[in-house]
Amino acid sequence: MISAYREFWTKMFSWHATATRTQYWVPLIVNYFLGGVLVSILENMQGHSIEDIYTVGDLSTNLTTRIVMIIVWIATFTLKARRLHDTNRSAGWIFIDLIPIIGNIWFFILMILPTTPESRWTLNQSNVN
Repeated sequence: MISAYREFWTKMFSWHATATRTQYWVPLIVNYFLGGVLVSILENMQGHSIEDIYTVGDLSTNLTTRIVMIIVWIATFTLKARRLHDTNRSAGWIFIDLIPIIGNIWFFILMILPTTPESRWTLNQSNVN
């Protein structure tokens, strides 16, 4: 579990590899809960929403939060591509998630499919340097 989360960050620019279901779901769930807890802590410390900017400190917190969100989004985007590669699909299938409701359901189903042994992408993200 810890290695899957570590690989999420260290392999964030690996496109030509695969990611198993565990390597996909562990970082996704950890980031979801970790992000929620950190945002709650920051909002409690400030006494208002992160989106509200009253001082220079609020501005720096808001900017830092946005930068971290962009970095996490990039790492998650490449992780989704690797998970799709594990099911022997092109990374272009990520765009099906843009279709409201049906696309989200379809993408979720793609993410829970088992590994395809005859995949075009032979290396797992653990084996990529």
